[in-house]
Amino acid sequence: MKVLLLYPNAKRELIGWGDLGAIAEPLALEYLAAGARQDGHEVRLLDLRLHPHDLTLTLWSFEPDVVGVTGYSMHVPRMLELCRQAKALLPRVRTVVGGHHATLMPEDFFEPQIDCVVSGEGVRPFRRILQALEAGDGLTGIPGAWARAPDTFRFGGEAPKLDIDALPFPDRSLVPADRARYFIDWMKPIALLRTTVGCPFRCNFCSLWKIMDGRYYKRDVERVVEELATIPERYVFLVDDEPFVNPRRMWALAEQIEAARLEKEYFAYCRIDSFLRDLDLMRRWRDIGLRRVFFGLEAVLDHELKDYNKRQAREQILQGLQAAKELGIHVFASFIVKPEYTPREFDQLATFIREQGVDYPSFTLLTPLPGTPACESFEHILERQPNGRPHWEHFDLQHAVTRTRMPREEFMREYRKLQGVFSASYRAAKHPLFQDREPVLRVMP
Repeated sequence: MKVLLLYPNAKRELIGWGDLGAIAEPLALEYLAAGARQDGHEVRLLDLRLHPHDLTLTLWSFEPDVVGVTGYSMHVPRMLELCRQAKALLPRVRTVVGGHHATLMPEDFFEPQIDCVVSGEGVRPFRRILQALEAGDGLTGIPGAWARAPDTFRFGGEAPKLDIDALPFPDRSLVPADRARYFIDWMKPIALLRTTVGCPFRCNFCSLWKIMDGRYYKRDVERVVEELATIPERYVFLVDDEPFVNPRRMWALAEQIEAARLEKEYFAYCRIDSFLRDLDLMRRWRDIGLRRVFFGLEAVLDHELKDYNKRQAREQILQGLQAAKELGIHVFASFIVKPEYTPREFDQLATFIREQGVDYPSFTLLTPLPGTPACESFEHILERQPNGRPHWEHFDLQHAVTRTRMPREEFMREYRKLQGVFSASYRAAKHPLFQDREPVLRVMP
């Protein structure tokens, strides 16, 4: 069968890493492609962030049997539109959607242009969907997937527990011309690598841990190194939700990377408490190429950290920032701005960042994301569709989707001023490969 996988473009690519300073490879689709190709299917991947006008020509020339689309909440309208366009041009094509939003709120895709919605890890369900279509069977009853029935969508039941080491390596061969264009600031070209899936923490503003039902899956270290050896790019971003939870494992991974003589430079997520737990480990990773860490600091006041259930304190943040400086590891730090902020809180945050000399500050607006307690009801969300659902395109972490204490326009003016003050942090970066790139002013998934 012919399979076309699409990564959607959006008006503002904030979570999807687009027009504000970074575009990284569509790793989830590369995993799907690997599984489909193992089963003998012909696969193409179209990244619409890089090729926004190529959909129609690709559909006409390739004539896929199946179109698969992934995305976040802000992509929901675009995902629906892409499937609508595919059906209009190729009425017999089957459409499958997946990703974060499809996992947490699949009902937003129960629309006429959608045939199947995958919830959770997608490789196994997607392979089963393709198998069923090739055999001429129905799509109902596939674990981990919602399938169109005559009058509704029906769930095929919970998928079996993930065997993370049974997943194929992502297929990075599908878009060779695009790979040179994937970057994060001066790290270009950059590849993504996942060594674990899930998160053991329970921050209440975040729903990532719910994607895998709260479980934390660890890949075999030897498999990670084997995959890393196939990546041609020098720069690699470890996109685990939290890779440094288990120090012993990360020590072993560092030792095997060095033994394999893999000369890479790394960017990785890391909690402050994980960083401080074993500074010798962080020094070891620095020595094998760790250049930057992504600290999700979120707040600088203890009462806000407690509200977020971060399980860390301001004093730890100060210690972590200082330790990173002493080790020579750059810090990309994310901060959450609450709708309750007044000029005083904006000034407190700006002062903290200046005084602590944060290398790369990033800002997002507190948003009631699907899967969080704040999104259990839509009553407090300002803009909604006629069906009562939120306007998901505004859930890019850069729109105030709930009421603000200050007048909304004044609040957004303060927020934009906060971003502008620190854009110089990026332009003034001392790294020799920085090359005057624009700032990356948002959280990355």
